[in-house]
Amino acid sequence: MEDKVLRKLFLGFIQIHILHHAKEHPIYGTWMLNELKEHGYNISSGTLYPILHNMEADELLTKEEKNVEGKIRKYYTSTKKGEKVLIEARNKAYELFKEINEK
Repeated sequence: MEDKVLRKLFLGFIQIHILHHAKEHPIYGTWMLNELKEHGYNISSGTLYPILHNMEADELLTKEEKNVEGKIRKYYTSTKKGEKVLIEARNKAYELFKEINEK
């Protein structure tokens, strides 16, 4: 049960991570999986790709397909809506961080 609760909480953090990096430069799934792993999020591609697709459906990301070494790679970039959501998420995260660090 604890894992389920943490997984739900971390899903929001993962989406913020995705928006942050997609704002900086186009991202693709394997790169994002490795980036998340560096930050302690050990998720599978079966978890990441539905997140990316949902964020695209919510107009937070746009997708561009490119041929890389004979394979189609999907690159995701933040939209203006995604950038606005990222700013709001940063503000809320900062506010929460300040509150939970007070003694």
